Amino acid sequence: VDTKVKLIVKNEDKTPAEFESHDFNREKIIQGGKQGIVFVGPLKKGRYNFFEEFHPATGQGTLIVE
Repeated sequence: VDTKVKLIVKNEDKTPAEFESHDFNREKIIQGGKQGIVFVGPLKKGRYNFFEEFHPATGQGTLIVE
């Protein structure tokens, strides 16, 4: 809480991926085999969903702020 956080998002696939979250208002395309940095926050306590735009059925997760 009240802290900016640096997320390191790794794309271990060979194709591009788009990390996206409507909950914390971020999106970033990450090329295959690369990683990207996404800064978020500060966020209030809670759960914040994110997904992979190109494969939303399988690329989902939750950021938990305590």
